[in-house]
Amino acid sequence: MEKESIADLLKYGEHITLECKKAEGSLPKSLWETYSAFANTVGGTILLGIEENPKAKDISQRFCIGTIKNPDQLLKDFWNTVNSEKVSSNVLVSTDVSIVQYEGQNIIRIDVPQASYHQRPVYINGNPLKGSFKRNHEGDYHCTEEEVKSMLRDASDTGNDGGLLDGYTMDDIDPETLKAYRIEYELHNPDHVWNGIDNKSFLRNLGGYTVDRITGKEGLTTAGLLMFGSGLAVRERFENIRMDYLDESNLTPGIRWNDRLTYDGMWENNLYNFIKRAMPKLVKDIRRPFHLSGMSRVDDTPVHKAIREAVINLVIHADYHITGVLKIVKRDDGFLFSNPGNLKLSVSSIYEGGNSRARNPHIQTMLRMIGMGDNIGSGFPTILNAWNEENWRKPDLSENTELHVVELKLWTLSLMPQECTEYLHRLMGKQYDRLPPDDQIILCTTYLEREITNARIQILLNMHSTDVGKHLYELVQQRMLLVSPNGRWTTYHLNEDYKTQPEQIKLCDMAPSQPKLIDTDQLIYEYICENGFITTQQVISITRITTKAGASIALNRLIKKELVKQKRNGRHIYYVKA
Repeated sequence: MEKESIADLLKYGEHITLECKKAEGSLPKSLWETYSAFANTVGGTILLGIEENPKAKDISQRFCIGTIKNPDQLLKDFWNTVNSEKVSSNVLVSTDVSIVQYEGQNIIRIDVPQASYHQRPVYINGNPLKGSFKRNHEGDYHCTEEEVKSMLRDASDTGNDGGLLDGYTMDDIDPETLKAYRIEYELHNPDHVWNGIDNKSFLRNLGGYTVDRITGKEGLTTAGLLMFGSGLAVRERFENIRMDYLDESNLTPGIRWNDRLTYDGMWENNLYNFIKRAMPKLVKDIRRPFHLSGMSRVDDTPVHKAIREAVINLVIHADYHITGVLKIVKRDDGFLFSNPGNLKLSVSSIYEGGNSRARNPHIQTMLRMIGMGDNIGSGFPTILNAWNEENWRKPDLSENTELHVVELKLWTLSLMPQECTEYLHRLMGKQYDRLPPDDQIILCTTYLEREITNARIQILLNMHSTDVGKHLYELVQQRMLLVSPNGRWTTYHLNEDYKTQPEQIKLCDMAPSQPKLIDTDQLIYEYICENGFITTQQVISITRITTKAGASIALNRLIKKELVKQKRNGRHIYYVKA
């Protein structure tokens, strides 16, 4: 892919992934903090030789182009340092760093990719606890000790759920949960040799129980306790984690939810029970078209499979070592799945499919053995394909790297619902109709989702960040979108007080000069302009006129001035603009 120009980056780029630094005679010390921050977050571009004034809103005043006197030497110094012990890992290739010309000056451009989960944390000065940085809306910040530990855990392919939990034994397993699982296991694997072994051996084979070969200690693993443990044992060991299902669909005024599944003492709070109780609630209103496979009815539609995959992803990718909530919300316009942790892979690679790096591979195996979970790397494409078949909005996968939360929103709405286009047409008139299709989709998405980000539109339109930035910039210039700045992070929302600007009006839009009207006639005419038509009864309701005869007289005055005309639909008479 061709790189964006410096001009486009400065004008349209997302500032959370762009850092400008003054560099006249040497590399700035803060360069390495930004390098670490970009590598540990989502990547970004560093421009050496440009100074930024973040408070300036005017693009011409925001950036000051400096002079790099010895760019070749700085480039050599950079490569020497990035390959030294100063930095824990070099994530760059030669084409990521270059000297470019901008406004007659030499600029050093460094495109830092997101480091792989094997390489993270990328740190400086030989100390991961003190030298690891991440990026947020304020800029570069020191990673907390918990963030560093989380990245170190995630760097291993063995996962986070196979470790021995000291003091937790088979006595902490809920017998009824394990019994239910084993029945389901045997139904899916009727001839499997594990069906005949005892519970401890069964769990050990699944990764739910382990023995330390050096110390001889044995007991439940994280996977074993979370999946099959008694509610009390799970809550005691993982007091930082909560499971929550909410049904917020079809709400009446004053009601916060119609159904809830949470820690209420009515069920053993483990993952297996949470999944088995939440799934029927999620899919009970989804239509099941009549379909036969042989002589048996098939009730498992692509949408049912997609929702099941979303629940599985929630469970197998959650970070159970940090504080958070496994949350599922059912709404009128779709579903929300939220889990603690950050993504091990980039959002774009997850949408592409074919990759799977579960944080909890033993839990993943336990679920796959009872038919829950497709082949490795195919889970998210299953969701995308099902939603595409229904012509629903593209699923929205996002992460909040500050709150350490991953969210998946599955909208059960079309890309351009009629309600949305009608509202935008009423709000913006012909200006909306003249917009390119991509801009109309951006506005419609903003209306439906209340706010948007550059990242959301990238996924929705399969477009590069800077190209999205151009569209957003133009919509802001036309005052159709309003900017909600939050440091270096920007969100956009719809301008619900939009008024067409004089420079946007074309000659064909201008109405002929209107004769001066008395107040009553003006009120009637404005009502027709706003609503498209009016009846004599409606004239009575909005004016001081009290009879249909009086309403007809007022309407006839407007007809004589060629502002209104009468129309008939069967026996019904109404009036519209002439």
